[in-house]
Amino acid sequence: MHVNRNIKFLLGTNGLILFSGALLGPIYALFVEEVGGDVLDAGMAGAAFAFSAGLVSLFVGRFGDRVKRKGPILALGYVIVALGFFLYNWVDSMKLLLVAQVIIGVGEALYSPMFDALYSENLDEGKFSSEWGMWECMNYWTSCFAAIIGAVFVNHYGFKNLFLVMGGLAVWSAVQVCFWAQKKNL
Repeated sequence: MHVNRNIKFLLGTNGLILFSGALLGPIYALFVEEVGGDVLDAGMAGAAFAFSAGLVSLFVGRFGDRVKRKGPILALGYVIVALGFFLYNWVDSMKLLLVAQVIIGVGEALYSPMFDALYSENLDEGKFSSEWGMWECMNYWTSCFAAIIGAVFVNHYGFKNLFLVMGGLAVWSAVQVCFWAQKKNL
């Protein structure tokens, strides 16, 4: 199946950011426990992320409808997510964990509506379902492989090194989007 270059690019860069977050996904509760939290704290941290992401997404979505160049906002969202991932290295309390979760939520709220708009604008005519299906597949498969890789990585190298990898992947994705957005004037 032929897929246009913009869709391939968006799948690749979004795949990196999703992969980076999914590295921690299944072992997140272990990290929360390591910084002195419990199951309830893990739930509260997840809620802080989801609430901030949901709230900010409303405003960013409306703003995005009026913006011609969505690429820089997409890249900014990736950078903010990276900052949250890097901040995990200094988390030593539940308060700081909540701050990191809110930062990641804000970053995701910035990038998600912009990504969705750019992806939708670049879909090939007559391939809307199949190209969104490709994104869904990429989303699930990055989660699948990242879950295994993240667990093995932490087992050998620890959480601190994982957070550096996660942040590095998010920054790399942002850099790629910056160059692409500049070249394509998006």
